Amino acid sequence: MRGVQPDPAQKRAGVYVYRLPGAVVVCAGMGAVRAGMAVQAALGAGEISVLVSAGLAGGCDPGLAVGRVMEARTVVDSASGERFETECGGDCGVLVTSHAIAGVREKERLFATYGAGLVDMEAATVARMAVMHGLPFRAIKAVSDAHDFELSSLSRFATVHGHFRTGAFALHTAVRPASWRHAMKLGSGSQLALLGLTEALKQL
Repeated sequence: MRGVQPDPAQKRAGVYVYRLPGAVVVCAGMGAVRAGMAVQAALGAGEISVLVSAGLAGGCDPGLAVGRVMEARTVVDSASGERFETECGGDCGVLVTSHAIAGVREKERLFATYGAGLVDMEAATVARMAVMHGLPFRAIKAVSDAHDFELSSLSRFATVHGHFRTGAFALHTAVRPASWRHAMKLGSGSQLALLGLTEALKQL
């Protein structure tokens, strides 16, 4: 975050804690374990009134275009079937949390089974911890890849700390010209999603 330095003690564990006026922002990586670490770091950084899971997600609903920002009304843990209701009071959808990066077939299954608009890897963990601590919960996600965009092969580039190995992915892609268009589409989609998410979080 421009102009703000993360907590150096947490940074060594790959958890980036930023204290802003009126908010604590924590980035810890993909997946349930990292999401749990992020929540713990946030709770230890000051008085928290609401937990918000914010980030990029895959589209499951064919009607959701890349770059669209959606707030979840319901978050579903695909592994346990648990459902969590959020503080969203407007036009909200269903977000399903998966244990791995979802490919096209999995997105189709989640849409058919749960009516999922989006799929991510963290929101259910944040929701569960919000319930444990008696805190309101919100989930705001932006579509980085559409329902028909295949992403499952990217799992190999995730580290044990839940971070994406951008350099390894770039090298892998560079020597495979057939994958260039796919990679560029993912990059442009992610940038569009981040722009939309940034504006939504400013409003929050």
